Amino acid sequence: MLIQVKNKDTMVVGNFTFRCCVGKNGTKKHKIEGDKSTPKGTYSLGKIYFRNDRVKKPPRNFKVIKIKSNIGWCNDSNSKYYNKQIFIKKKIRYEKLYRKDNKYDYFIVINYNTKKTIPNKGSAIFIHLTKTFSPTLGCVAIKKSDFLILLKIINKKTKIKIY
Repeated sequence: MLIQVKNKDTMVVGNFTFRCCVGKNGTKKHKIEGDKSTPKGTYSLGKIYFRNDRVKKPPRNFKVIKIKSNIGWCNDSNSKYYNKQIFIKKKIRYEKLYRKDNKYDYFIVINYNTKKTIPNKGSAIFIHLTKTFSPTLGCVAIKKSDFLILLKIINKKTKIKIY
């Protein structure tokens, strides 16, 4: 199965076409931290995160992580934890995962710059939720009902291709 993000507002998965949004500055082959662009390329998917105080556990055989108030995602390119889940420490810059809005009630990690991370190449690239389809800071966002359909049709071998 391949998730295709064909342009700034269309995601195609098998027979399904979903409305989506990407980074404010579109897609880029050479992404850098903070450029508000979504990285072009083909990537595997990582863990699925969810807020168990708001939504049901995803019905998948993926590795699933409950989002707690003390976890974040390191976006500090000077840290050895860059582009990894962390327990929040005040000395490291991070993306808050336990949010007041609903963007991260569910999200899937896109394995961009996650294996051998390169500082300043970009971090915290996810498929997450949106209600307004406003441009993201680099992620791909879809509405919750589409995300739940997506969870039912993808598997561990699914890749995402961003054009």
